[in-house]
Amino acid sequence: MSECILVVDDDPLQRKFISSIVTRRLGYAIAEAEGAEQALGRLSRGGVSLCIIDYRMPGMDGMQLLARIVQSYPGLPVIMVTATADTDTVVEAIKAGAADYVTKTSEPERIILSIKNVLRLRALEGEVHRLRRQKKEVLHFADIIGFDAGLADIVAAARKVAPADVSVLLTGETGTGKELFARALHGESRRALKPFVAVNCGAIPESLIESTLFGHEKGAFTGAVTRSQGRFRDAEGGTIFLDEVGELPLEGQVRLLRVLQQKEVTPVGGGQGIPVDVRVISATNRDLGELVRQGRFREDLYFRLNVVHLHLPPLRERAQDIAALLAHFTLAYAAETGLPPRQTSPEFVQALSAYSWPGNVRELENVLRRIFVLSDNPVLTPEDFIIEGLDRLSQGAESSADNAQGHVLQLMDSGGRLRPLQDIIDDVVRHAIACSGDNISAAAKMLGVARSTLYKKIK
Repeated sequence: MSECILVVDDDPLQRKFISSIVTRRLGYAIAEAEGAEQALGRLSRGGVSLCIIDYRMPGMDGMQLLARIVQSYPGLPVIMVTATADTDTVVEAIKAGAADYVTKTSEPERIILSIKNVLRLRALEGEVHRLRRQKKEVLHFADIIGFDAGLADIVAAARKVAPADVSVLLTGETGTGKELFARALHGESRRALKPFVAVNCGAIPESLIESTLFGHEKGAFTGAVTRSQGRFRDAEGGTIFLDEVGELPLEGQVRLLRVLQQKEVTPVGGGQGIPVDVRVISATNRDLGELVRQGRFREDLYFRLNVVHLHLPPLRERAQDIAALLAHFTLAYAAETGLPPRQTSPEFVQALSAYSWPGNVRELENVLRRIFVLSDNPVLTPEDFIIEGLDRLSQGAESSADNAQGHVLQLMDSGGRLRPLQDIIDDVVRHAIACSGDNISAAAKMLGVARSTLYKKIK
């Protein structure tokens, strides 16, 4: 675990008592200080997630130290250790900014509960702040899970690019977070206070590409009952994000290239160009270089968009980030619903890490949301992961390979014709039962049906 807890007490025996509880029972790293001055010196080096402070100490006492922490390290939680549960003392500490209190006679379980609750509340508050920044569309690279681990190299490069007003091409598989990355590039640029406009190029009908991107005058075509300034002008002064740019048809590519070269747009039905000042970030999950060689993407547009190329790795290549992503989505779901964060077992984390995640972070988020909604277990285990269905089994069922031999799903018959639906369903049921080790309950969970339904099917 990454949290470091600072224990401040002039009594070495009391320090060791709390430190041993924290390390043995909770597994957190510990830093110790015998007084306030030593504690402030340790805090100045960073890396402390929680302070446990004795109320009475010689020199600067616990209340004075608490005041310094509240002023210099806002948001850093403090648990005050008091000699007794005297109401006046407790109220004084809480009013001054302490997150909780324990007494020197508290049982280890009470201390453990206090630490867990305070750290959980801090994490939830951090997640709420993150969600608010996302809602305001103001993101930084530090908001991206993995910026300091699996994505560290690409983030380091992106931070150099962000202030430079150049076009950036983001590539990577579907679900790797290209739009999130684009928002972080915008958020750390000089354009951060201006609009960020995202456009899905693959979702625009070919006949509406020019009017959608560059605007149109009223009456310019059938259905143009009002004037529109277009997405480029919506992004004036800021950033336009062209997602799935490889899906643009050739005629749309020509029009986009003209705008990038001339830095002005001409609305459909308008006769005069209008200057625009926007930064262009584009993204694709396709190989644009190969599309250029095939004549399906203009080479000159490719060079305009690809001034800087950043490739986002798939989740299977940064499995070290899965535990952090799990913690993030767990807290995000709790913050959205107001429910307590779900607990997870180490085996559950291992099961997530062993899966290849073809849908990347987006798939992980969707799977976890489904589990959070459907599972009633107080602590999530690998059995809960099975609830997502057979798409996991096709990639992660090597451990059940012996039982699953011969249960490969075939959609077509030997003559190349689609097999009857009932035969396909029968194969799916057999495959689920084999992969679950003939456990009907587990197989029913995989398929998302009731046990009684599966029993009827077997009969």
